[in-house]
Amino acid sequence: MTAIAGLDDILDGGLERGRVFLLEGNPGTGKTTIALQFLMAGAAAGERSLYITLSETEDELRAAAASHGWLLDGIDIFELIPPENLLDEDQQQSLLYSSDLELGETTRRIFEAFERVRPDRLILDSLSEIRLLAQSSLRYRRQILSLKHFFSRQSTTVMMLDDLTTEMNDRTVHSVAHGVIGLEDVVRDYGAERRRLRVVKYRGRRFRGGYHDFTIETGGVEVYPRLVSAEHRSDFERSMMASDSAELNALLGGGVERGSSVLILGPAGTGKSLLALTFIVGAAKRGECSAMFVFDEEVDLLINRAKGLGIDLAAMVEAGQLLIEQVDAAQLSPGELSQRIRRCVEEHQARTVVLDSLNGFQIAMPEENSLILHLHELLQYLNRRGASTFLTVAQHGLVGDMKAPVDVTYLADTVILLRYFEAVGRVRRAMSVVKKRTGGHEDTIREYRIGSKGISFGEPLVGFQGVLSGVPILVGENSALLEDPPR
Repeated sequence: MTAIAGLDDILDGGLERGRVFLLEGNPGTGKTTIALQFLMAGAAAGERSLYITLSETEDELRAAAASHGWLLDGIDIFELIPPENLLDEDQQQSLLYSSDLELGETTRRIFEAFERVRPDRLILDSLSEIRLLAQSSLRYRRQILSLKHFFSRQSTTVMMLDDLTTEMNDRTVHSVAHGVIGLEDVVRDYGAERRRLRVVKYRGRRFRGGYHDFTIETGGVEVYPRLVSAEHRSDFERSMMASDSAELNALLGGGVERGSSVLILGPAGTGKSLLALTFIVGAAKRGECSAMFVFDEEVDLLINRAKGLGIDLAAMVEAGQLLIEQVDAAQLSPGELSQRIRRCVEEHQARTVVLDSLNGFQIAMPEENSLILHLHELLQYLNRRGASTFLTVAQHGLVGDMKAPVDVTYLADTVILLRYFEAVGRVRRAMSVVKKRTGGHEDTIREYRIGSKGISFGEPLVGFQGVLSGVPILVGENSALLEDPPR
């Protein structure tokens, strides 16, 4: 076990005892942090742990550990080069002071440190120094093989670190090591860098392939395994969830089926968030917990705005019926977002999940193909857990021909379309259900109004044609428009 829950999940239980593993990545990707967590897990289990460093000093390692609140009790640290050698005039001719030692002498001292401690877990940091000393691929391979055979006979679990700083792109250790984990950092044009890892190989063991996001927080590395919806099937009753509005229920053919997804599509200001909130209110009345992830609006502003429309979100939060999380798409990785959603569903039993909106979610996923694949797995996961998902998408424009930043209508089970239209000298709003996989629905268009008591609906607009285009034509005597509120 590495004691990093997400990493152990990806590795199907952790690192196999008595094997040699490679952890590689550019400087700053988190190799040392993962290595220290691995050793601390061993020390906590009563195992002997040894950190052999050829690059950093013991003071630097302990300072890095202190930044996470760790003391490294029970871990032996061995510096291959004594600090006083740095001040020796004869050593100043070399940029890398470890290169002044012969390769054989370096190996001998590694073995001596091992024999003195006899560790169950060992970190060797880093292979770049050994590669420089070897000076040739053949000699480097022989040296790595000799280290592997020595450690294997001792039944020690070894993690070798490689910072990939040498010019020679030697894959020797990939073929020698029992498993290889690669760490990467991805720098975007704007926002925080993204860190991700991938298990390159793991002999004789199934593991979760592909890239997995991870972050380095105070307290260590947190890994967010890539979501695989097929692993999360559950049994639940696919009942129909009705709202408090008879007109909305009529539009939806009775309501929304549990374990399905609903896409609310429309231009800015049409009430997409408010419509999603009506389903949260319905869930609270049924005694269920809901979760809302807000991308585009401050949570405090949303709570105040909803209160002015007759929805007390703060009371729901205090009663434990609602979890609201602010999402900064420039800082949060998609993997971390999926993990936060999973916690709400699995730990807090949230049965209604709202993502407001996919426009903000898209910022976290610059590549559209990746966005759709990620959404597919996320929606499938929520559906299989019996959670109903509501997604909002703001379309570009206000009336006429409007386009969404990304087309996800085929992923959703139900699509609700909101529109502005002009009639009798006023800008009005209309709603229609254009898709529902799980049953019939009303094919009419209804006008709706947003007021102090939420959303109120009118009768179907049978007297108009072209409402969805924004400029309808009166074709009948009964306009069925909502009356203007009293002044």
